[in-house]
Amino acid sequence: MLLPHPATLQQLIDRYEELQAREATKSATPEERRRLEDTTYTLCVSTGTRNIIDALRIARCYCGTSAGQMTTAA
Repeated sequence: MLLPHPATLQQLIDRYEELQAREATKSATPEERRRLEDTTYTLCVSTGTRNIIDALRIARCYCGTSAGQMTTAA
């Protein structure tokens, strides 16, 4: 399976975490919720997974993010 460049995956991880944080505090706009859905989908497709938890795990591993830097996915 082809994986995107680590920098691209890192950008997706960062975008997901930012949008997820806004959603968790109920301050996300409808546009931000849509971007969160799109980012979730893109992470899953990019990593060949079907759920965001697995997608984040694989993306972080591929990017070399240490376990101590990882946050819990909702």
